[in-house]
Amino acid sequence: MTAALTLLRPDDWHLHVRDGAALASVLPHSARQFARAIIMPNLRPPVTTVEQALAYRDRILAALPREGDGSDFEPLMTLYLTDNTPPAEMRRAREAGIVALKLYPQGATTNSDAGVSDLRKTYATLEAMQREGLLLLVHGEVTDPEVDLFDREAVFIERHLVPLRRDFPGLRIVFEHLTTREGVQYVRDADERLGATITPQHLLFNRNAIFQGGLRPHYYCLPVLKAEEHRRALVEIATSGHPRFFLGTDSAPHAAHLKESAAGHAGCYTAPMALELYATVFEAAGALDRLEAFASHYGPDFYGLPRNTGTVTLRREDWVIPDDYPFAESARIKPLAAGETLHWKLA
Repeated sequence: MTAALTLLRPDDWHLHVRDGAALASVLPHSARQFARAIIMPNLRPPVTTVEQALAYRDRILAALPREGDGSDFEPLMTLYLTDNTPPAEMRRAREAGIVALKLYPQGATTNSDAGVSDLRKTYATLEAMQREGLLLLVHGEVTDPEVDLFDREAVFIERHLVPLRRDFPGLRIVFEHLTTREGVQYVRDADERLGATITPQHLLFNRNAIFQGGLRPHYYCLPVLKAEEHRRALVEIATSGHPRFFLGTDSAPHAAHLKESAAGHAGCYTAPMALELYATVFEAAGALDRLEAFASHYGPDFYGLPRNTGTVTLRREDWVIPDDYPFAESARIKPLAAGETLHWKLA
């Protein structure tokens, strides 16, 4: 039995760190594990301009530990795509080091009310992105109220992603937080310009987890957890060694009282134990030897960035996920699977 596992330091290719006091609370949890992270732009107001993204980057860097674990963490900045994002902003974005734009269909998830209402309105901007080499990060769900919640990913592929890739064959796209067998099959069979991230919650749990023993809001995220057949398809592809599927936690912090309200916020907080959760999945699948590639190789390769040079070590050690952590001013935040025992721990 493997007692320790040393990996090239990984990156998180889908991360929410919020802002202000919340940022200061959650950022160290990710920075101690990951060398870099793609930072989501869905603040209030959203990060839609280069100037806003650079200012946000400065706030993130200021919130890092001064020395020791995480002090060298690098935020990779993105812009929030809207119906009115100017094409001219794409060259400025590339020159400023912005790596991607995020497509939120309007109303799809947290702080997506400023998202895209009709993809055709963004075509001039997408053309400029393709020309400048910026990636498009996709929340792949339709928001049509007539479409069943559990079918929204498959319908998005048919209605939007197929024509999008046809019309912009040179645009590199990341299908973020993939959740379905149909999504796995579509990305797997696509060309080298389409990749996907997979979260720990969608690998570990199916939709039953939301309802076991009562309604459990800390297992509620968007896209929502799916049926067991879809979870199995995600585990199979994540542990297969396919180079276009890689780590992206979508760790999404919300104060506990907002998760536990009459209209609980969507999002699972996994930053404190993300690597341990992924190790749990890969060990159960008999694929620990493939965790490093999923966590540390395939993401930077797809983004065209160098792999990291440092390492992290996971040790076999039983420990219990805390019930909560400090968050923002006097609030608390509850992690996914609080109170459960993990068998790997970051050294």
